[in-house]
Amino acid sequence: MLYLTRKIGESVIINDDIEVTVVDIRGKSIKLGFTFPSDATVLRREIFERIQEENRAAAAVGDEALADAIRDAGSAPASPPAPAAPPKTETGS
Repeated sequence: MLYLTRKIGESVIINDDIEVTVVDIRGKSIKLGFTFPSDATVLRREIFERIQEENRAAAAVGDEALADAIRDAGSAPASPPAPAAPPKTETGS
């Protein structure tokens, strides 16, 4: 992990296109300003971790559903039953 000391108004540049600026310091709280490209994603860590956990849970459910489908396919008949013959109709002559 990189540790830097910055004062209000000072910035750091990341990957040539993300700028982080110290905007305000009040006691133990620091306000940061970010300038970044519109295609970049910025999330607070707690939100990022919640999304990751939801993705893992969804993947596990998907894996279970796939395993169920494979198991069900193994117990199903190899080919579908032949369709029933159409009913015969009588024509009056």
